[in-house]
Formats: sequence, C-alpha cells, structure tokens
Amino acid sequence: MQTLILVKHSLPEIVENVPASEWKLSAEGRLRCKNLAERLAKYRPDQVVSSVEPKARETAEILAGELGLAANEFEGLHEHDRNNVGYLSSDKFQETVREFFARPDVLVFGNETAKQAYIRFRKAIHSILSQSPNKTIVVVAHGTVISLFVSRHIGISDFSLWNEFGLPSFVVLDMQSNVLIEKENIQ
Repeated sequence: MQTLILVKHSLPEIVENVPASEWKLSAEGRLRCKNLAERLAKYRPDQVVSSVEPKARETAEILAGELGLAANEFEGLHEHDRNNVGYLSSDKFQETVREFFARPDVLVFGNETAKQAYIRFRKAIHSILSQSPNKTIVVVAHGTVISLFVSRHIGISDFSLWNEFGLPSFVVLDMQSNVLIEKENIQ
C-alpha cells in the first residue's frame, strides 16, 4: 500500500499588503505543528515534502523535525497561483473560491484555472510517489490544490472539502485503492 498524507499548512500570520504566497507561520501556527506531528506519527512517515511557499515549508520543517526526518521542497506543489490578486475580505474570498471550484475550466481569479492548478499539482504528486514506491509520504501544501486533488480521487465535493480544512489539517489516502483513510483538523 502506498500512503499519501496531504497536509494543509499551519496557521499563517496574515499580512494584508503581502501576497499570501509569501506569508509565514504565526507563533500559534508553529505550536500547532507539534500537535500535527503527534497525530501523524502513527502512520510512520518515510518522507516529508513541501511546497516552496514559506508557510508550507515552515510547517514541513517543524513536522519533519518532530518526526526525525528531513523536509524537502518540490516544485509544483504551490497553491493556486493568485499572486495578481490583492487581499479579499473573508466573504469575498469564500464567494470567489466557490466560483473557482464550480467553473474549473474558466479563469475565475488568479493566473490559473482550477483545472490547470489540479493538473500541475497532480503531476507533482505522481512524480513524488513514483520516486518513493510503497512509502508513506507526507506532502505539505495548500487547501485549494489539495481539495482539487482529493475530490477527484475519492469523489467528494472540492468546495466542501476546502471549506472543512483547518490550519493545519490533513487527509490520509491509500493511493492504490483511492480510499480516504482519515481526515482531521488540528487545533
């Protein structure tokens, strides 16, 4: 069995005039990573890989340190590219993301459609998995791309999953059978 654990990064420090792709973890976010590591230890991960974005990279580094592993970055795991979009209020962001998932072939906001983001992320995931067959891999990434990937593998609503994710949170997938083993938010 090849187990894939997809982790949504921990709680960032939100800086409205800085693109979200550059946000770093908050003090609370760093603390939550230790709880995350405790929950994931039972799966005995072999490898921790992360997006290049600071909040994901920091989450992976703390997680890997707690698990006695190294953390490595991997291209293609970044969030839906929306660096050209300024800060949106919570309500406006929710509304925009709902449309993003509902219209995957249309450029709703940012620089990628949902379909393009999914294809990029899927390619990166499959590359990671092919390099480490029969290993338990932790990938620290972002809510939108994780939701796109998981929804297409197990047949659930991408928007609903995205809406349920906490900071941090994780899903555990059996990649051979496309079965969701566990889903949890960490506080």
